[in-house]
Amino acid sequence: MSSPAPPDAAPPNPDLLIEADSHSETDSALGDDAESYTTSLRSSIFNYTFENGRRYHAYGEKYFLPNDEAEMDRLDLFHHILTLRCGGELHMAPIPENPQRILDIGTGTGIWAIEMADEYPSAEVLGTDLSPIQPSLLPPNCRFEIDDCEQDWLYSTKFDYIHARYLAGTIKDWPRLVSQAYRHLRPGGWLELQDFTMKFYTHGGEFKPGCALDRWCDGVIEGVKAWGREPEPGPKLEDWVKDAGFVNVVHKLLPIPVGTWPKDRKMKEIGALDLVQFKEGLESAAMRVFTAQGWQPEEVQVFLADVRKDLSNPKLQAQHNFHVVYAQKPLSAE
Repeated sequence: MSSPAPPDAAPPNPDLLIEADSHSETDSALGDDAESYTTSLRSSIFNYTFENGRRYHAYGEKYFLPNDEAEMDRLDLFHHILTLRCGGELHMAPIPENPQRILDIGTGTGIWAIEMADEYPSAEVLGTDLSPIQPSLLPPNCRFEIDDCEQDWLYSTKFDYIHARYLAGTIKDWPRLVSQAYRHLRPGGWLELQDFTMKFYTHGGEFKPGCALDRWCDGVIEGVKAWGREPEPGPKLEDWVKDAGFVNVVHKLLPIPVGTWPKDRKMKEIGALDLVQFKEGLESAAMRVFTAQGWQPEEVQVFLADVRKDLSNPKLQAQHNFHVVYAQKPLSAE
């Protein structure tokens, strides 16, 4: 018997069902206060900490994932997966052909910002993050700043488009973040948020509540909540942008398979890649939050072996939901 789906799990129409394969087993826009603010951040950004063989940035209470080379590779793979799931597009919001200013919140490795800079040479693309892990070889219209998006934003020039993706587990006050984005958009500008529901489900497979993969999800969700962060922002994005005053709100629900079980060739490719990144990211997501809950590192590793077995079982037909919400600041707004 298949697992009951979480509240947001059922796709809104049959076209979104994934069919299983029967044969498959210094910024010019910154105000004067910003330079001193970012300087104070820079003084501590390289104070990395190391836990259980993984490197973490100095703001450990704000971000539970590591920022080492292995995690950077996984994030770049995840970018490729999400771009494929979005039909090969870097964004879904109908931004103008020649935007002037683009902001990427929580840019990570910077790969999305770099590709946007290449796609929109008219735009100045700014990526911000707590970790200085972005490359130094960049398009001339792309730059990165070390910044904490949960602090007051100090940009003196507004943006045409603001983008944030995969911030699950990192933000304490989402409504405040969305409100700051609203204030720093030009009238008519667009905000696009892309994030997840962490819990897995199935529409026809053998995935069941209580299996190792399900318990891994529960453990990460519980641990992130204990840190005061939101582990599953995806289903809530639409309400947050509406409450902030945005209009023309569009919410797209995109199920993502894990494994090669889908019949559709493109979904099979996405599922195969997602299986790789999940296996690589299991420890990244679990180790810090599980040990904070009293687990020993050796216990975590033994448990993760069972989770990997679940992920590799095509009969589970596990999938999770990716949410894309984009919305426009009213033309009449200031």
